[in-house]
Amino acid sequence: MKKNFKFFTTFMVMAFMLILTACGSSETSGNGDGSDKEKKTLRVVTDAAYAPFEYQDKGEIVGFDIDLIKAVAKEAGYEIDIAHTGWDPIFVELEKKIADIGISSITINDDRKKTYDFSVPYFLSTNKIMVPEGSDIKDAEDLKDKTVAVQNATTGQEAVEGLLGKNSSQIKKFENNNLAILELKAGGADAVVADNTVIEEYAKNNPNDKFIILEDKDAFAQEFYGLMFPKGSKLKTDFDKALNEVFDNGTYAKIYNEWFKVDPDVQILKNQQ
Repeated sequence: MKKNFKFFTTFMVMAFMLILTACGSSETSGNGDGSDKEKKTLRVVTDAAYAPFEYQDKGEIVGFDIDLIKAVAKEAGYEIDIAHTGWDPIFVELEKKIADIGISSITINDDRKKTYDFSVPYFLSTNKIMVPEGSDIKDAEDLKDKTVAVQNATTGQEAVEGLLGKNSSQIKKFENNNLAILELKAGGADAVVADNTVIEEYAKNNPNDKFIILEDKDAFAQEFYGLMFPKGSKLKTDFDKALNEVFDNGTYAKIYNEWFKVDPDVQILKNQQ
């Protein structure tokens, strides 16, 4: 998922600073580098609108990513406070060192590495295409004369821009993937391009919508999610070690199986380290 979108207003940055001040920092490290050993509770930010990875259920933030970060933080010896901020604010808070960790199906890529640090990979993903049953779209090439809905500032958007052009009027950009799917459902788009697990889960849980998922390995490369930290964060070492421990002790496989009902390929993740 998700490519950094850097056009943030000064107002947004000031707003987050005010929120942090209002909440206080007596428990959270707040410095983003993990150097203050007296303050063990870390601020973790996410965009809880991306089921099954992170979403809200009766006011509680749940999902695969949420269970994983809780397990990894426990292994690393930290308490965490998870906040739903929305997508773009994740990057603001981490760049300004207001938050300590971001977890939100964030794809590791070279562009983001210029501004942030990442953990070792914890999930393999790829973009796929969701279309209505009976669609004449069969692969990514068929999208070139269609209207495609995507979540703004994501690798899905980037992939579609590679096919249709960066400023193509055929690309409809939405704040989150749920809105992109609603546009497809309403007939305002011919397809949605997004992370495979997210749209596969939606199609499985909403059979009456009669959406099908298309894979195109030639058009969409493999992506790996990672925990994202402020640049230079000393937390990276602790969390890399903890992630490898949950890979090795079976905790990762247990969480993965609970959410996806299949066993993960842990070795492919370790091969990326």
